[in-house]
Amino acid sequence: MSTWNPDTLKRIAAAEELHIAPKGDDGSWRKPTTIWVVCDGDELYVRSWRGTRGAWWNTAQNSHTGHISAGSIEADVTFAAVSDPAVNDRVDNAYRAKYGHYSSYVEPMISEPARATTLRLLPQP
Repeated sequence: MSTWNPDTLKRIAAAEELHIAPKGDDGSWRKPTTIWVVCDGDELYVRSWRGTRGAWWNTAQNSHTGHISAGSIEADVTFAAVSDPAVNDRVDNAYRAKYGHYSSYVEPMISEPARATTLRLLPQP
């Protein structure tokens, strides 16, 4: 499993928004979607605000690969589903800490439908 370069991790984690483009069934990149990204330790996580109805998330679930841009970083990634409740609790806390000033938007991001879509972003070598 690949790990993030510390400087790259820091820059992506500090970005307010991330643009995510999962690879479609036909091998082309889906149009980028702007989402939030959080960091827990040395890992980056994203969720779908729309839960499993999120189009970008469904594409990511099928292909498990995509491209991100944030903090002037461009990277190809692998998406890994997260089901561990302890990890999801830490990701909830990361969303609260980073985006708490958007209180009406944070609550849906830490709801059960959003938690069910938590993906870890792994850098591709």
